[in-house]
Amino acid sequence: MLNRFFKLQENKTNVRTELSSGAITFFAMAYILVVNPAVLSSAGIPFDRVFTATIISIVLATLIVAFGANYPIVVAPAMGINSYFASMVGLWGVDYKTILATCLVAGLVFIFLSLTNLREELINAIPNNLRHGISVAIGLFITFIGFKNSGIIVANPATILSLGKLGEPSVYLTILGVVLILALIVLEVKGAIFIGMFITAVISYFMGILKIGEIFEMPNMDFSLLYNPITEISNIFEVGLYGVVFAFLMVTLFDTTGTMMAVTSQAGLVKNNKIPKARFVFLADSIATTVGALLGTSPTSPYIESSSGVANGGRTGLTALTTAVLVFLSLFLAPLAAALSSVPAITSPALIIIGSFMMENVSKIEWDDITESFPAFITILGIPLTGSINDGIAFGFIFYVILKVIKGKAKDIHPLMYIFSLLFLIQLIVMYK
Repeated sequence: MLNRFFKLQENKTNVRTELSSGAITFFAMAYILVVNPAVLSSAGIPFDRVFTATIISIVLATLIVAFGANYPIVVAPAMGINSYFASMVGLWGVDYKTILATCLVAGLVFIFLSLTNLREELINAIPNNLRHGISVAIGLFITFIGFKNSGIIVANPATILSLGKLGEPSVYLTILGVVLILALIVLEVKGAIFIGMFITAVISYFMGILKIGEIFEMPNMDFSLLYNPITEISNIFEVGLYGVVFAFLMVTLFDTTGTMMAVTSQAGLVKNNKIPKARFVFLADSIATTVGALLGTSPTSPYIESSSGVANGGRTGLTALTTAVLVFLSLFLAPLAAALSSVPAITSPALIIIGSFMMENVSKIEWDDITESFPAFITILGIPLTGSINDGIAFGFIFYVILKVIKGKAKDIHPLMYIFSLLFLIQLIVMYK
């Protein structure tokens, strides 16, 4: 039955390979089950709600991909976007419920785009160099959060920032965790991040830093809404957060496109430079983002860790289904996840390492063309220094239009870029007047 439904023979794979590939993918991405609740609970969302919402969004989206597209791709709350979510609560003093509403609106718009050809139009409107710059900037942003949470980098009135006290357990354990994960990656060990976090957790436990009480408990199945969607959506426009909606939408859209292309290419699923059934992946992501926003988590995206299962031979939705089942079973480990997330040295190495992965896009920027490079450069600086993906993107868009117009290439700019840049300019003036 599995063979026929998932077309295993047609894709030159078998049940055993698919099941093992799904398990490998699970251990490669399982860190998000701890890191995402840790990041979002710092913004005020109850930990147990984030944990449950994280798992539900993963399972829902991954099942859609598994049965709809028959792809070995797992979808989960995106790293970087969750840190941005938390920073918005702290930076602008906006209630987390309003930020969840921005995720909800972004998800609804994403669903609409996924059902139309406007998705391609929006993707094509954004210059490649700006896309690369955004990815690099988010990588730096994530890494900085990891450094800050662990105490490796601290505030300093004289120099703005400085190195923290290396003798602090949180600091040297984080550095140890980074070294462990890097060593495992160099040795090509599958699930390196998860294993590195596990070893760090064991060390923290025996040092008395990690306190573990219960491990298993019945999951929190309270699906009542955390907020009134209508009230909070009205707050979005009252506070002027439409740029945040756009930032969530755009980053998720590009993440989905880029990761899907990378994983499907690795699996040999790209046909004539096109990805069959790509719409199911976009729909899975957009639906999970919408449902997750209602339950208490940030937007989702296909995970590049899916490539670890593909490398093991996973080629169909059975790989994704296996991962989804394992994620679902994790619902009963909420107390353990809460304990692990309370120790920065366990979660920070994952943030630092994942941030470094995103830096590869810096080599793809056209540095010899100032009209392309400077907008990317100001975005790369703007996002981590302001702590806002929205503001960093705004700088990049505005400078891109200005420089292209000065260069006499106004006709080369996509009309949507003019609209986005104007909206971002208005928002910056209103928010920071």
